Amino acid sequence: MADIEPFHVVVLIARAKELEAAGHSIVNMVVGEPDAPVADAIAQAGIRAIQAGQVRYTAGLGMPLLRDAIAGWYRSCYGVDVPAGRIGVTPGSSGSLLLTMGVLLSPGDEVLMTDPGYPCNRHFVRTMEGRAVGIPVGADTAYQLTAERVERHWSPRTRAVMLASPSNPTGTLIDFEELRAIHALVRERGGTLIVDEIYHGLTYGAKDRTVLEFADDVFVINSFSKYFGMTGWRLGWVVAPQAFMPDIEKLAQNLFISPSELAQHAAMAAFSPDAVAVHEQRRDAFRAQRDFLLPRLEALGFGIPVRPDGAFYLYADCSRFTTDSYAWCHELLEQAGVAIAPGIDFGAYRAETHVRFSYPKPIPVLAEGIARLERYLA
Repeated sequence: MADIEPFHVVVLIARAKELEAAGHSIVNMVVGEPDAPVADAIAQAGIRAIQAGQVRYTAGLGMPLLRDAIAGWYRSCYGVDVPAGRIGVTPGSSGSLLLTMGVLLSPGDEVLMTDPGYPCNRHFVRTMEGRAVGIPVGADTAYQLTAERVERHWSPRTRAVMLASPSNPTGTLIDFEELRAIHALVRERGGTLIVDEIYHGLTYGAKDRTVLEFADDVFVINSFSKYFGMTGWRLGWVVAPQAFMPDIEKLAQNLFISPSELAQHAAMAAFSPDAVAVHEQRRDAFRAQRDFLLPRLEALGFGIPVRPDGAFYLYADCSRFTTDSYAWCHELLEQAGVAIAPGIDFGAYRAETHVRFSYPKPIPVLAEGIARLERYLA
């Protein structure tokens, strides 16, 4: 437990809520979730499930109907056939990550990943008695790993490599040919590739492409939280090699019993034409919000060397203003009424001079945040 750090973003969120409860106005650009209600088709499906009493245990890896529906999503979106038997529905993508690390790692095994990266990944590794190895990445590789860097950091204890595309906190995509090269290297070394595709659907100008196009020996993590806007329903999924599915299932049964039946019935409607139309409209809105916020942050003096093509984050260099982004984020919250995430949440590499902005907010809200930052910095 000494190696598991707090989720600093959550601390800031809690303080922001305290300030709001006391009557203060807070522009919240710290929370990594869509700022809109769930699509009506999903909400209505959830209501019907409650009314029908569909709030019980299900199979450990989810309802067969939902697993089939996810397989259908891969066929329609990517033209890829993924057997439903290789899909496990979990309590959020966090459940998928925990199961993945559980079936892959023995004590002391290493997982290579980017620094910066999603903070909980390294903690899932540690929880399963592994060791996360953060590889510093920057603008020169679009904050992504390369085959060369993976090879350079590979050790006799390396068991897996984890990538994220689009990534949190940077919103960048990995070049698809580089993804192929990393997969080939990992396979040659006898390791396993894990790919976080949680922000698929939220790409701007680039077509989503899944690693499953060319590989069936990988673990793919996805979620109903981001593109489908179902953060609070806590539902995700993992696609895994068939040989791992029995172990994944027995571990899921012991850790979770099953994912929420209510959430699963609601998620069935996430793939409906009505819901997808809403998701696509919101994706367009997120793109407009990115295009509004990015140049204004640059004009204030933040450095954003790589234009993000996915997710809904801007990872910004704030070294012009501070060398302690953690303390600075708390000052901004208390004195300017603006909540953003400190770099310390996402790793160690240059964390003290970086912050993350989450932009799935109406443009007037973002404009108010910029105005407050401008006043504070002046």
